[in-house]
Amino acid sequence: MKNKFGFILIKPQLGENIGACARSLKNFGFSKLSIVSPKQSWPNDKTKATSVGAYDIIRKAKIYNTTHDAIGDFDIVISLSARKRDINKKHISINQFLKIIKSKRNTNFGLMFGPEASGLSNDDLSLSNFVLQIPTSKKFKSLNLSHSLTIISYEIFRLINFNKFNKDKKQIKISSKRKVSALVLHLKHLLEKKRFFEPPEKKHSMLQNINNLIYRLEPNDKEVRILASIISSLNKINTNRN
Repeated sequence: MKNKFGFILIKPQLGENIGACARSLKNFGFSKLSIVSPKQSWPNDKTKATSVGAYDIIRKAKIYNTTHDAIGDFDIVISLSARKRDINKKHISINQFLKIIKSKRNTNFGLMFGPEASGLSNDDLSLSNFVLQIPTSKKFKSLNLSHSLTIISYEIFRLINFNKFNKDKKQIKISSKRKVSALVLHLKHLLEKKRFFEPPEKKHSMLQNINNLIYRLEPNDKEVRILASIISSLNKINTNRN
């Protein structure tokens, strides 16, 4: 089941942190590491030095230019944030996160971590299903990138190795984020044609709201096809009327 989890680092600033993340992943039996636009040249000596015996994970890491591309193969994306954000996403605890894992065995999970200095942007958060906060002291909330990843990978490891999953329960496979992204792009294209995004200065926030609405859903492939058909049919009706 461990191959159902991938860890996504968004614009990490320090090679040392990436190496430490790889080492933690190997400690707990995970291997899928994706990196979006690392700040330092890639690969670099500092990453190799801190990864110690986990450099194989660094070598196999997938490098992406955009968050959209990095989340494509995952069905549910969980964003990590040190603080509660003013964004239309459900904020969950670690215990709630573990319950979600237990209820969705056949699901590919992506765990998304932001840059060390600023954390994830609202644009990145809008592409996730949930926002997860790790409880820390109110006096000092900020966790190092590799520490956050270590805590989460340990909690998943503990759940998988010391809990029995109900293997008899049938579960419907959630559609991948790549298919959901295609649906969203189709909808945005049609809305552009209808001049929906007016006035222009509000377009960015309107797009973010659409992402927040659709990316937090958990549709299966059939439901994605139905939604796409509905959107296309409504467009045809309006086109014929015009």
